[in-house]
Amino acid sequence: MIRSVCKLTHKIAGQMTVDILSRNMSAQPQQKMEDYFKGKKFVVTGSCAGMGEKITSRLIDLGAFVYAVVEKEAGAAEQLSGTKQIFCDISDWDDTYTKMKNIGPVHGLVNNAGVAVIEPFLDVTKHGWDKTLNINSRAIVRVSQAVVENMIEAGIKGSIVNISSTISTRAIPDHTTYCASKGAVNQITRTMAIELGKYGIRTNNVNPTVVLTRMGKIAWSDPEKSGPIMRRIPLGRFAETDDIANAVIFMLSDYASMVNGTSLVVDGGFLAG
Repeated sequence: MIRSVCKLTHKIAGQMTVDILSRNMSAQPQQKMEDYFKGKKFVVTGSCAGMGEKITSRLIDLGAFVYAVVEKEAGAAEQLSGTKQIFCDISDWDDTYTKMKNIGPVHGLVNNAGVAVIEPFLDVTKHGWDKTLNINSRAIVRVSQAVVENMIEAGIKGSIVNISSTISTRAIPDHTTYCASKGAVNQITRTMAIELGKYGIRTNNVNPTVVLTRMGKIAWSDPEKSGPIMRRIPLGRFAETDDIANAVIFMLSDYASMVNGTSLVVDGGFLAG
């Protein structure tokens, strides 16, 4: 008798589980990834050139509004429709927090701003070290603190994408401070993912290889310098800004709703070998 009751209970419970799963799967068809961005607001740092410019442009094309964070002294690009420029030296701890906090709630953040001070290890300077770590690593913390506080206060389950690099895990010559700063980004991202996940806020990296921005083309035009890296890339090319923007858009969208605390490597197979 007891065995029969148990079998019946398991059968009923199993059928209920199937019914619930069926309802959840058929309740609403999943929207296109692009539709997620319509009417939403995002912050993109380092948005006036290179990857930041491309990411900003793609977000605007998808119907989003972008707070484009640029350093005034560096010269800002013409303000595009669907954007508001925020002039901010993100290496300034206090001013950065105030300006990011004043933006108000947004749905996503791309920490893209970065610098590369190229110095051999024995020639690393205090200036090069401080500038690189302050902008590439410390600024991510300060910008994100303000943006996340606004998200939490508004009840927004947003997404943060930090731009790291393949050389956060595989070093190359003359890039001591850059490698260190991007290694720090990886760990900052993981820690943010653990602490912010309870608020429904996801944090991930996009880790490119060499990207052929205007500056990237100049910096890596010498075959003697670029050759050793290129030979390690099975696809036989460096990344374009569109390659990085595609990855960022995916990570920001709800198509990546269960992706948190990881790195999406965009390197043509560079780290596979």
